[in-house]
Amino acid sequence: MKKVFCIGELLIDFVAEKQGNDLSKATEFTKKAGGAPANVACAIAKLGGKGVFIGCVGDDPFGSFLLNVVKKEGVDISLAQQSKTFTTLAFVSLAEDGERDFVFSRGADKELTYDPSLRKDFQGNLLHLGAATALLGGSLEKTYGKYLFDAFTKEMFISFDPNFRGDLWKENEQQFIKKCMPFIEKSHLCKFSLEEAQLLSGKKDIHEACDFFHEAGTKIITITLGKEGTLLSSNNTKKIVPSIKVKPVDTTGAGDAFIGCLLYQIADLGNFNRVFEDYELLLKMVQKANKAGAITTTNYGAIVALPTKSQLEN
Repeated sequence: MKKVFCIGELLIDFVAEKQGNDLSKATEFTKKAGGAPANVACAIAKLGGKGVFIGCVGDDPFGSFLLNVVKKEGVDISLAQQSKTFTTLAFVSLAEDGERDFVFSRGADKELTYDPSLRKDFQGNLLHLGAATALLGGSLEKTYGKYLFDAFTKEMFISFDPNFRGDLWKENEQQFIKKCMPFIEKSHLCKFSLEEAQLLSGKKDIHEACDFFHEAGTKIITITLGKEGTLLSSNNTKKIVPSIKVKPVDTTGAGDAFIGCLLYQIADLGNFNRVFEDYELLLKMVQKANKAGAITTTNYGAIVALPTKSQLEN
């Protein structure tokens, strides 16, 4: 089993209770651990894989809480950092269909510093770049780019999820697109939502969007379509892979569960080249990843809702 290094934010999700998706009306919040790359690392670990989290939290009670949560799930946190800046917070509200509204209060995640000694550990493993805050500046953005270069030179399998958050890029989408393109060009696997695929490609049609991303350099593209499933494009073949039917209560972490499950399966292969050559194998992997994402929507919070191996096999 290969290691999957997940780089970016680990934060507190304060989830508003009992008021729909209008945060201005919220009076009660529940504290949950979150952050896309940390969710992915936990998704991998809960399935029995080797998820490694690389990110920065505050040296405060919230930061300690977060590190304890992901460690309890089996994630390797030996490379996590703590700073004097307060832990990053996100305030989340939920509609009846599980869709979300976000407000961020950014803190310690931006202060992750680059560790060149990690290059020796990267060789032949997997790197997942999936932080919602990674391209917003600060030390994290520089570190992100350096680890991408290291992964490229150390023959890693590279995965990228842009995790676009409208609140973070208001009237600045073009800068977001520009910053994402180097990662799309160098990644073996890119996971997009429908909104992200259309925004980053400039194409309304998702098949045309896939062609755009392939031309940029990505070999495997997944576009998650909610209850409709996932469009998988690889090796000159495109197909929508259906998902299972569930009643969603909270979509937080569903995409992270999907990509975490997919990366877990790729890490378990040993030989990455098999996923480039065998579309049917990849199809089965995406079917299982769809199930992981769907199961996650049936519970509140991200990490606590991520499925275990036994849940996926039932």
